[in-house]
Amino acid sequence: MKIAIIIPAAGFSTRYTKAAGFDARQSKLDEDLGGRPVLHRTIEAFTNYDAPDRTLAPVIVAGPHDAEAFDEFQLRHGDKLMILGVQLVHGGKTHRWETVKAALDAVPDDATHIAVHDAARPCLSEQLLDRIFDAAAKHPAVAPGIDLSDTIKRVANEPVAGDDSDPLAAILGTESNGPGLREVEETIDRTHVVSVQTPQVFEAGLLRRAYAQDNLASTDDAGLIERLGEQVVIVEGDAGNIKITRPLDLKLAHTILGLRGASGRPTHKRF
Repeated sequence: MKIAIIIPAAGFSTRYTKAAGFDARQSKLDEDLGGRPVLHRTIEAFTNYDAPDRTLAPVIVAGPHDAEAFDEFQLRHGDKLMILGVQLVHGGKTHRWETVKAALDAVPDDATHIAVHDAARPCLSEQLLDRIFDAAAKHPAVAPGIDLSDTIKRVANEPVAGDDSDPLAAILGTESNGPGLREVEETIDRTHVVSVQTPQVFEAGLLRRAYAQDNLASTDDAGLIERLGEQVVIVEGDAGNIKITRPLDLKLAHTILGLRGASGRPTHKRF
């Protein structure tokens, strides 16, 4: 198997920066994770992986679409990515699918499979990669998933009228980071429901065919395969394979990886 790795890294980290109170231009991918940025830890999970019957190359990181933002991204990460043998390309302007589609153009024709992995999932273990690649050798579309243990409820999009759940924020004139009070619309049966992770691995031709569709709106790449009517197989995921979405997730990632906390100096200035 020759597996090309696509890592979309063009997002704005909106939920993370809002929760942390950061400037909108500061990305969670730049956050310190044991002396390296989150993005580098994620990439190293693939560049450090070694299996005699699998070649993981190239690793393609799709950065910001905007030229100025891309130049800044390259300034922060370019040297390290070059050392790791990573190919850096421009990502999409607005949507994740645009970013993956842009990266697909850089995948060589001799790649038998393509793996797509969230840039903000740095806690990827070799054991999980083994399980996913073993399954991908037998099935054309594979994604890791975890059975849900929590009760799942669907809530209304709009907050409850007259919500005064954060009176302190109103007094101080600040906004709450949370969505406020929302009405429950229904409780969803969690039987046979899984929380899907990445990397998701596909036969190269199948993923290209999925991205040739007219409607590419989807929350993950496996959804586009399902839209073709093709089978997607779920392999056992890993509870430690968290996606860093909020500041607490970064602390959890330090613990999962057994790393010390940040030193206080911006990570990208240590190189």
